[in-house]
Amino acid sequence: MLVVAAALVDGEGRVLVQRRPPGKSLAGLWEFPGGKPESGESPELALVRELREELGIEVSAPDLTAAAFASEALGERHLILLLYLCRGWTDVPKPLHATELRWVTLFELRQLAMPPADLPLITALEKLL
Repeated sequence: MLVVAAALVDGEGRVLVQRRPPGKSLAGLWEFPGGKPESGESPELALVRELREELGIEVSAPDLTAAAFASEALGERHLILLLYLCRGWTDVPKPLHATELRWVTLFELRQLAMPPADLPLITALEKLL
């Protein structure tokens, strides 16, 4: 199962995370915004669409830079999570499909409860930012 996510980085070097809503798997955990590509959709275009749907922001595919990936077993399925860096978007992010948004430093990111697949991505971000 392929999933794409964005590390939106603001001018202060903070990263945006969102809290998973009740009723979803891993509810209450913090994650990078993103989702699953639809059939025939490239990872970059899927992320542009997901950021529009989840946060109400507009991102251009050229503003996405491939940063890292994680691989995690999920029962009988396997998750491949592609993380992209993004420093440019229009509009203010809103929690359209999450219970809360938070801008955090990398130190604060390490303190949050996150899904297991997201954890190795923090180390990659620490090297990139």
